[in-house]
Amino acid sequence: MRIVIALGGNALLERGQPPEAEVQRRNTRRASQAVAKVAQEHDVVLTHGNGPQVGLLALQSAAYREVSPYPLDMLGAESEGMIGYLIEQELSNFLPERNIATLLTQTVVQQDDPAFENPTKFVGPVYSEEEARRLSRELGWAVAQDGRHFRRVVASPRPVRIVELPTIRLLVQHGVLVVCTGGGGIPVAVDESGAIQGVEAVVDKDRASALLAEGLAADWLLMLTDVPAVYDQWGTDRQRAIRRASPSLLEDMDFAEGSMGPKVEAACRFVASDGRKAGIGALDDAFAILRGEAGTVIEAGVEGIVWGD
Repeated sequence: MRIVIALGGNALLERGQPPEAEVQRRNTRRASQAVAKVAQEHDVVLTHGNGPQVGLLALQSAAYREVSPYPLDMLGAESEGMIGYLIEQELSNFLPERNIATLLTQTVVQQDDPAFENPTKFVGPVYSEEEARRLSRELGWAVAQDGRHFRRVVASPRPVRIVELPTIRLLVQHGVLVVCTGGGGIPVAVDESGAIQGVEAVVDKDRASALLAEGLAADWLLMLTDVPAVYDQWGTDRQRAIRRASPSLLEDMDFAEGSMGPKVEAACRFVASDGRKAGIGALDDAFAILRGEAGTVIEAGVEGIVWGD
């Protein structure tokens, strides 16, 4: 099978962990080991989030006052290269005979997307409310509550097209395990003359991964994160894990816009065509999700919702 695996940014840097290089390398090693097990039996294309990393780069950029802060598209490119480097190196250690390549990827968005007026994408580390408000005043950031903490939020326009998709197809056809569309891809817009330019945003990785999976005619879209499944009424004493469901049933349910919502939306979009499946769950459960033994599996034709614990 051909499987697009999307690693969540929190799978590479867990909530509350210090964003140090060695911490990220250690987490990348664990993630790469899980991906390598799947890649030993299937054709894999790998994408990843960059929310914690691009937020850290923005903080570092803002701290150096001699130049203007770098825009988010350039920071996205930096994070895509940095994370891709770590993943490619660790994957090569687990799959020494496999050809692996990281490809900087641009994702086209619409400049009039309403998301630019309503930032919802979490980036960077978590803060107390007091610290978040201070940063908002000093740096002009939009901030929002993320669970018990606060984080910066930025615009997350919908992906329209992946510029390098033909190149990715070519590499996949020749057996290359491609790491691409990192952080949803570098957000760009195309003007009337066809010229490409970066925009101030972060594309949602899961929506871009669904677009990539469609373009590659993948059999599975597997989204790995730091929670074991999709939950109904998450964070309450009535929460229940969803083990199996159809897109039509999930589309009628509410999920957090800045986190699980885009994952469920991406899964539903991808499996709209018969024969495709999507899975959402924990990193260490990758193989079990493919077997339907863990996580949440979304596919057309499922009657009702199969509930877990």
